[in-house]
Order: sequence, then structure tokens, then C-alpha cells
Amino acid sequence: MSDPTITPQSPPSRFILLRMVWSHRWFGLAVLIVVGLAGWQLARALLGPVVVVDPVRRDSLVQSVVASGHFETPYRVEIGSQITGIIADVVVREGERVKAGQPLIRLEDSELKGVVVQAQGALEQAQAHVRQLAEMTLPTARETLSGAQATLQDAQSTYERTARLNANGYAPRSALDEVQKNLDLAKAQMRSAQLQIFNASPGGSDYVYAQTQVAQARATLDTALSRLSYATIVAPRDGVLIRRSVEQGSVAQPGKVLLVLAPDGETQLVIDIDERNLGLIALGQTAVASADAYPDQRFAAKISYINPAVDIARASVQVKLNVPEPPAYLRQDMTVSVDVEVARRDSTLILPWRAVRDGISTAPWILGIRDGHAYKQPVRLGMRGVAYAEILEGAQEGEAAIPMGAGVLVGQKVRALVP
Repeated sequence: MSDPTITPQSPPSRFILLRMVWSHRWFGLAVLIVVGLAGWQLARALLGPVVVVDPVRRDSLVQSVVASGHFETPYRVEIGSQITGIIADVVVREGERVKAGQPLIRLEDSELKGVVVQAQGALEQAQAHVRQLAEMTLPTARETLSGAQATLQDAQSTYERTARLNANGYAPRSALDEVQKNLDLAKAQMRSAQLQIFNASPGGSDYVYAQTQVAQARATLDTALSRLSYATIVAPRDGVLIRRSVEQGSVAQPGKVLLVLAPDGETQLVIDIDERNLGLIALGQTAVASADAYPDQRFAAKISYINPAVDIARASVQVKLNVPEPPAYLRQDMTVSVDVEVARRDSTLILPWRAVRDGISTAPWILGIRDGHAYKQPVRLGMRGVAYAEILEGAQEGEAAIPMGAGVLVGQKVRALVP
């Protein structure tokens, strides 16, 4: 029995079509993309692109001047030594808070102590001289005066008796001359005793000289004690030591800065503003500041000083602001950013700066939308904030303005999209 013959059959036509489409699938996808793009471009040309616009709206506007600077105390105290000496010890560290009168640096003081001991000895010696005048010299002089007075009286009586005898011829002239010499000597001794008492009494030359010696010795001792006190350098007032440029064993000299102290009390911000903003600021204006290290923590400040001179090299003006309640994290010379409020306008028409063209010129304008087309509209600006400008004329509330980054030209068809 013979095998039946198998006759091949042709595949259906739909399979052939699918095979052709699959083999040309990438070409077909490219055709679809081209057709889609062409349709989108045609729609864009006929209807215009969709543009996110900024509407003119009514709100409050604050005009401010923004500047950067640093934090510091109004002044700093440079601490040095009043004498030359070797530093024995530095008892404080940089950044440490100190109290008025607290020891900071100690110098070698053995030589100074020796000078004090010598001055104390000289004072005690001068005081002993004063006591000697009062306790010995003056009483002795008074006793001498008493003896001289008795001798004078006796000599005077003898002279008078001899003079009568001589007058009556009973005593020779030589006897009278002898008693005269004794009388003169007794008078001289009495004058000497009186002078000695006067000199040793208050107001006398010896007493004044002794008191002068005491005063000079006391002054020398005070000077020695003062110089000894200079060997311990203390804090002149409360504050924080912000710089230390000395170590143990170095030599301290007058005029050389050893430590720098930032005193407690008033604090201030020092900023430089652009010369063009000078007319906008004034004393007493309030500001909000923040340290660059803590941008989310803001604190209040107030303008207290405006430098009358302009820095010609940087075209800027230095401004200082008081900080009534400085936050604890502030450090000396820390960089800060300051926003000074120079004007405020409530319920006014505002528009973002991104929608204002030629904003710094004398003829600013915006790109508005009318009948589906962009058109140029001149405006007059008022206050100028950081992100917004005040619209005084040329636009009404609710009108749309096309931002500069949209790439739309004057006269182009657009479709507005209000965010």
C-alpha cells in the first residue's frame, strides 16, 4: 500500500501582512512620531504655546536693602603689660569668659618684691627719725633751755652786781669785762636752746625735713607696690578673650598686645551697603539679621550709625546696627546677612520681577496677553522689593504678564496658564 502524498498549503494572507508590519516596525514608529510632531507644531502655530503667566495681584510689599557684614562689640580692649618682664604664667585660654579683676597673666616678680622690701625699710627709718625728734631731741632741747635760762639769770645778777661795784670804785674794769662775757655766753646758750626746740617742733626745719623724708619714703613704697601689682595683669572688665598672643617664658614689654578682650554689653553688626542705596536708609530703621551659620534663626537689629564718608574703592557705605538681644550662638566676627526694611506699602498692585522687562531703566514694560497674542505694555514702577515690584500705572489687578524666561516674542500667539 502506497503512502499518501502530502501537498503543502500557502499561509493565510493575514499572517503575511502581520509579518510585513513586524519587519518594518521601527520605520512605522518613526512615521508616527514625525506625524505627531508635525501635528503638535501645527497646533502650536495655530493656537500658540501654553505659557505659565504671573498675574498682577494686590498685596503688601516691603522694600528692603540687603547687605552682609559681621558681628562685633562696639570696641575691643587690648591688654598689655605696663612693665618689662618675663611671663611666669598665663592663667586663661582664648575664648574664655572672664570677670573684671580676674588674673590673666603673671610676670616674674622676685626683683619687684625686693624693691618693695627696701622701700618699706626706708619708710620705717624716716618714721623713726620723726619719732626721735618727738621723743628725744625735743625733750632734751627743753631741758637744755631750762638750764640756759637759769644760767642766764645767774649771769645777769652777777653782771648787775659787778657793774654797781665798778661804778662805786670797788671792782676793777677787768672784773666787769669778765662777767659781761659770761652774760653774753649765757644769752647765746639760751638762744641756741630755743632754736633747737623750734627746729624739733612741728613747723621747724628739722621736723619738716623729717616729715619730707617720710613722705618721700612712702611715695617710693607706693611706687614699688604699684610696680609689683603690674606683675599680675588682670581683666579690666567682664568679657570674652577673643585673642591670645603670649605664652609662658616670653618677654612682655609696654606697648605689646598680649590679649584682646571683647567686653560684655552692647553688641553691633557692621555692614557695607551699596552707595546707590544710601538715600533709602536712615537712623532708627529696623532690620532682620541672621548668621550665615544659622540661616533659619533670625534676630532684630536697628541702625545706629551711618558713616558720613563713602569708600571710593568699593563704592559702599559702612553702617552699624545695634542688637538689643543678641542670640547666644553669635561669635565675634561671625558673618551675618542683614535685611533692612526701608519702606512698606499695604494693599498695592505687585508683580514678580521676572515678568518686568527693563526694570532698572527709565522705561520698564511687561509682555501682556490680548486676544491670544503677546503685546508690549509700558508700566510705571513704584517701590522695588527683593522679589516683587509695585505697579503704579500700566496694568490692572488680574492681568497676566509673561515671564522673561518663557521665550515669547511680541505679537506671538500664546495660551495663558495661571498657576
